[in-house]
Amino acid sequence: MTRWTAYVALAAAALLAVTGCEAGAGDAAGGEFSFVAPGGDTDIRYPVEERQEMPPVAGEDLFDEDEEISTEDFAGEVVVINIWGQWCGPCRREAPVMQRIHEEFADEGVQVLGIDVRDPSRQAAQDFMADRGLDYPSIYDPPGKSLLALSGYPRNIVPSTIIVDREQRVAAVFLRELLYEDLRPEVERLAAE
Repeated sequence: MTRWTAYVALAAAALLAVTGCEAGAGDAAGGEFSFVAPGGDTDIRYPVEERQEMPPVAGEDLFDEDEEISTEDFAGEVVVINIWGQWCGPCRREAPVMQRIHEEFADEGVQVLGIDVRDPSRQAAQDFMADRGLDYPSIYDPPGKSLLALSGYPRNIVPSTIIVDREQRVAAVFLRELLYEDLRPEVERLAAE
């Protein structure tokens, strides 16, 4: 490995490390969607012809452990999947963005779905959502098992967001905190497809 190659690899690793809160190690395995971050990009958009079908992501409802939520529940909708934790500073800043998108685009067939990871206390995560007036559904998944079907997806980057088109194909992935100005155009574009 040349010094230049080592430098580029180190810079890419550092960029990923600072984009969010660390939530644990390990890549996912299995499924049709196979995640790759070309050149270490943190914003990845897939053209229609390159989109891969996303396997179902499912888990316990944060507010009702006897109920399961799945991406299959939102077939025919654009689904904004946000991986978050109440312990994560960037997630706390990003949560109002997700709620705003949820409210503004609900009538256009867009659904926000949270996946709460690394929260050992269900109550703390519930309080986080209630205190902020967040009413979109969330999966309670402390170990991140719901993401195992996503081959290669870096479950250690929190927050991160996956946007799925109406045909349940991955249209975009963001491995960082999103601002409203970042997310709104993506959702608008996919809702219009």
